[in-house]
Amino acid sequence: MSAVGLGLGLLSLGRTWGYRSEPPPTEADGQHLLDTAFELGVRCYDTAPAYGSSEQRFGAFLSRLGAERSSVFVATKLGEHWDAGRQASFTDHSYDALRRSLDESTRLLGRIDLLQVHKATAANVSSPDVLRVLEYAGTLGVRHVGVSVSDVTAAEAACDVGVYSFLQFPFNVLNTTLAPAFELAARHGLQVLVNRPFAMGQLVQEEGREPTRAARESLQHILAQRFSGYVLTGTKSAKHLLETHAVFRSLQG
Repeated sequence: MSAVGLGLGLLSLGRTWGYRSEPPPTEADGQHLLDTAFELGVRCYDTAPAYGSSEQRFGAFLSRLGAERSSVFVATKLGEHWDAGRQASFTDHSYDALRRSLDESTRLLGRIDLLQVHKATAANVSSPDVLRVLEYAGTLGVRHVGVSVSDVTAAEAACDVGVYSFLQFPFNVLNTTLAPAFELAARHGLQVLVNRPFAMGQLVQEEGREPTRAARESLQHILAQRFSGYVLTGTKSAKHLLETHAVFRSLQG
């Protein structure tokens, strides 16, 4: 197994999400979650404009870190957007929409370490508009670019483009469709971000499952794969994060 860390996905920080469709945490609980993650040594955080108020809330947390801000790996996305009025997301991969999105993310977050194409497909990962905005991202100091995919075909296309250094996709014991993406990433030298490790909470919240045992089994399944990068837990609960972190450390020790 290669070097793999635990990261925090911030979808549930900003909008209703998860197996039980839970609303985002209160402002106080959200900041407590982020404080807890940082105290545990979590340094990779993954957000997106389509995550509702996630970027705004995470940006407020980052602004409080002072000099320690430099230790945080900030990953966000572009291509899927949020309509606050309708409380719904939509996709637009045109250059103008992508640039406006990136400019707003930069305003909210400051330095962006990883910018990913959200809702990436085999067609849009190499589109002129997407590649053009990724060039623009470089002028803003973005160090890495990647894709967030939901099928192997998109992952293959992204690897063929040759500009991406990160590949994000869902993988857990209930959903192994993207298993070939691990080998793809290794062959092309890409880092991996595994999202939905607990199937949006189903694996640890479903009736009849013992949460700690279920978390251990799912993380073991993921860590058995060959990759370098992060496993992104998407919890909104500091308590659940503490439990997941303990299980993750025990598996690596």
